[in-house]
Amino acid sequence: MNDRLRDVYIVDAVRTPIGKYGGALSGVRPDDLAAHVLGALVERSPALDPARIDDVYFGNANGAGEENRNVARMAVLLAGLPVSVPGATVNRLCASGLEAVVQAVRAVAVGDARVVIAGGVESMSRAPYVLPKPDRPFPPGNQALLNTTLGWRMTNPKMPPQWTIPLGEGAERIADRHGISRQAQDAFALASHDKAARAWKDGAYDAEVVAYPAASLDRDETIRQNTSLDALARLRPAFREGGTVTAGNSSPLNDGAAALMLCDEEGLRASGREPLARVRATAVTGIEPEYFGLGPVRAVRQALERSGHTFADLATFELNEAFAAQALGCLAEWPDLDPEIVNPRGGAIAIGHPLGCSGARLAGSVAHQLAAAGSGVGLAALCIGVGQGQALVLER
Repeated sequence: MNDRLRDVYIVDAVRTPIGKYGGALSGVRPDDLAAHVLGALVERSPALDPARIDDVYFGNANGAGEENRNVARMAVLLAGLPVSVPGATVNRLCASGLEAVVQAVRAVAVGDARVVIAGGVESMSRAPYVLPKPDRPFPPGNQALLNTTLGWRMTNPKMPPQWTIPLGEGAERIADRHGISRQAQDAFALASHDKAARAWKDGAYDAEVVAYPAASLDRDETIRQNTSLDALARLRPAFREGGTVTAGNSSPLNDGAAALMLCDEEGLRASGREPLARVRATAVTGIEPEYFGLGPVRAVRQALERSGHTFADLATFELNEAFAAQALGCLAEWPDLDPEIVNPRGGAIAIGHPLGCSGARLAGSVAHQLAAAGSGVGLAALCIGVGQGQALVLER
């Protein structure tokens, strides 16, 4: 280990188009999705000997299905990388992909690695049903299957009930706390779709999206170009009678994968690439689980403080949109942030939120935006179920 931390660079970042639940990517195993972005990333740096990759980290929030045997290592093998390349899978629920990036940053920064690939993958379509083992053998009654797609399951009865409320009810409580109206949430959702559709039309995602060859999907599948405030207003509340959170102002269920290559200066020379951005700081914090959506508030401020920057320095900010109420609640607690720089290419309400993938998608998007601009400071952040927030600051 070196006496000082090394600079860490993001050399490249790719992702699949994000598929909708039961949609174009639902026939693709999550380990195949992960292998695809891993292989595509390596192919885009032909000067780099793949054997020089010191480790691969992948985030995955489910881990109960086809990705259950360490999907990072499975992806390495399926992508045809040398068997000498190891892999580890990490889980921080909705920020699992960003946690993978953070762990890669640390490995490079302390000198344990020079080239690391980090990413995330989730197939919510293929998340299995599970059958818990009974408390005693040969129970006489029927047994119930549990759906592992999203949310609490097999909850520990010691948990206070307010900590285990549904995610949508948590969004409703944030709307209550900050007085966020249904109209404000629907307007935020509509803007997400409009920005995402415009970004695709303008070619903003061309540099980072690599379509899966066996699937007929060349752009994000859940963007609704023709929606309107009237159409969104007709949707019923999904989580609380008389509530404000609907399917239209929430992120959908999705499938997808993303990956980034991170290097120190020696690894950068070996790649033969100009970096997209440099990692400046990270942070992760906790909050009351029922207000999980406000998790990024303190994490973002902490990451900015560690980086020596303020909101005024930011050129772009990718904030995961689990719910419009959640994103608007965070913005309400950052009065010194210009909301115009948040999610300029659309957010998860339009693009989608394949849990383990999203953090890597956001980090990669910030890096590409900074590279396109030629300079600047950017930030990626996510709220996390069970009450956490995570943030990453990049510079170019």
